[in-house]
Amino acid sequence: QVQLVESGGGLVHAGGSLRLSCAASGFLFSRSTMSWYRQVPGKERELVVTITSAGASTNYADSVKGRFTISRDNAKNTVYLQMNSLKPEDTAVYYCSTPFARSVGYWGQGTQVTVSS
Repeated sequence: QVQLVESGGGLVHAGGSLRLSCAASGFLFSRSTMSWYRQVPGKERELVVTITSAGASTNYADSVKGRFTISRDNAKNTVYLQMNSLKPEDTAVYYCSTPFARSVGYWGQGTQVTVSS
């Protein structure tokens, strides 16, 4: 079955950087659009960025444009999120996802990112 395992989160000061990873299994990763979402307690999950199956196209939320970069390695079934110039408002639990996972209501455990001011 589908499995998404996020890692790489942590506590950083404002202006710092983190690189998140998401290891995927249980579906055809190389043919799947992948996305990163984030969620703050009490708020809806927010779409951060999407990357197409071959990595040719990306789409970023305005709030992270120019600071975050998504990439993928289809040989490793892994998607990454490089986060630079982090701000306190980036604090959230970050999740990776794919349309198939969302269609069956699956979300991984996420990885906590905390940015201190």
